[in-house]
Amino acid sequence: MRPLDPRLVVRIGPARRYILVTAGLGLLTALAVAVQALLIARLLAPWLAPAPLADDGLGWLGTIVPVATRELSTGLPLLAGVIALRALASWAQERLAHRAGARVVSELREQVVAHAAAMGPRWIASGRGAEVVTVVTRGLDDLLPYFVRYLPQLGLAATLTPLLLVIVLGLDWLSALIIGLTLPLVPIFMVLVGLVTRDRSARHLVAMQQLGARTLDLIAGVPTLRGLGRERGPAARVRDLGEAHRRATMGSLRVAFLSGMVLELLTTLAVAIVAVTMGFRLVEGGIGIETALAVLVLAPEVYLPVRNVGTHFHASADGLAAADAAFDILDEPLAAPGGNDPAPALRGRALTCDRMGIAVPDGSRLAPAHVTTTLLPGSITAIVGPNGSGKSTLLLALAGLLAPTRGSIVLEHAGEDDGSGTSLPGASGATVIAADGTVAVDVDAWTAQVAWVPQRPDLGPEARTLSLGERQRRALERAFDSERPLVLLDEPTAHLDPVSRADVVARMRALADAGATVVVATHEDEVTEAANQVLTVTSEQTTVAADEESQR
Repeated sequence: MRPLDPRLVVRIGPARRYILVTAGLGLLTALAVAVQALLIARLLAPWLAPAPLADDGLGWLGTIVPVATRELSTGLPLLAGVIALRALASWAQERLAHRAGARVVSELREQVVAHAAAMGPRWIASGRGAEVVTVVTRGLDDLLPYFVRYLPQLGLAATLTPLLLVIVLGLDWLSALIIGLTLPLVPIFMVLVGLVTRDRSARHLVAMQQLGARTLDLIAGVPTLRGLGRERGPAARVRDLGEAHRRATMGSLRVAFLSGMVLELLTTLAVAIVAVTMGFRLVEGGIGIETALAVLVLAPEVYLPVRNVGTHFHASADGLAAADAAFDILDEPLAAPGGNDPAPALRGRALTCDRMGIAVPDGSRLAPAHVTTTLLPGSITAIVGPNGSGKSTLLLALAGLLAPTRGSIVLEHAGEDDGSGTSLPGASGATVIAADGTVAVDVDAWTAQVAWVPQRPDLGPEARTLSLGERQRRALERAFDSERPLVLLDEPTAHLDPVSRADVVARMRALADAGATVVVATHEDEVTEAANQVLTVTSEQTTVAADEESQR
């Protein structure tokens, strides 16, 4: 974790103006602090001095706060005005920081969700879906303190601390030397505590991801568990994950409190050294009371921004760990997108798979491998094969959601063999294959003509209470009523009773008779008996070349 992550700075976007205004308010706060300290010294010096003051103890800084402000009637209204100005600047700074932080976190969430959706259902089904949910919800919520607390304090450390140190140097060089020598100790201890914080925050995020993934799996499987009478079985495991999350959270809080205590103790000792030195010099008459008061008021303010930077950085470390996880997701390479030309109409045209193969994520095998077939409109094609042979993957490729690694899928005119056709998005460079060259195809225009029902359809939050079979029936009903020319069904009868299964087969037959191209992955004999053709897919061990893997 870095103190200022450039990836977050790049994604500030529309919130950049809020950050710039916040930096300006930080400079205004720095000037207000300096004037406030000088006014306090002016007002208190006549009351604490053993004899009437004859000299101006502020030296050249007396031009900023005139000697006349020693009078209560003059100095008190000015001091009240400066305090009010400082409070107003701090309020506005925090308000704008809240707005900027909420804007950046919201945009980062949208980018992560959009990127995860663009990665496709195969990537989400690999187990990364729960990670995305954890990062964009609880994880990035912890990033708000980074913008609200840490970044403003970092701006103050870059403006207020140097300005006040110069003012102290103008008042008393020895005090400035002590502060200059002790000030670097604060970031040194920040780094030491930060090394511990980094590991704690990483463990905290992992605990949240495990708990979130387990909870989401349980929510999705509650109907099945209740049907089997096993709804209380995972309770012990959930309690263990919750306990791990509690321990990780308490560990992060302990480190945050420890960092605050260490930095507080360090700066208190540093200010005490300045104060003790100043006291001995006052007794010996080596420094004036007005100068000493100004230095004593300014010394804690010099350390305060640097100390707060360390405290708030450690408090926002969990959010930075979540941001790292978000950027890891955003760095996942996308498949080559399609072009901008509209895809031709699917209705009444055949799909031809020509030696098509799709590699598994690790590139160790093709599943499916060497698929060569023609899918005709007005027919049902049943895809069969053992588990893991690539039946669902073939449907994703036909839907335009996954790019074939080898071969192509070409859209041709039904009943014609003129050598022309259209390649499916993502295959063979997503091109229109013709005698005069190639043209890019829009993926969205292709998928808009496809109805796809996966094995576990997600119908939104309103369907969470439904059984898997009921969700399956509703999703199939939507696909049958969509009137789209290409209908892809993945195990549509796996969770249905015999009567419902027969009804689904009849609806598929009616859909094909109406001219649609129906492709169904199945293990059911009733479906294969109703199909016009049966395509058996197999997998093959292989090593996908680096260039092919990058194209996927």
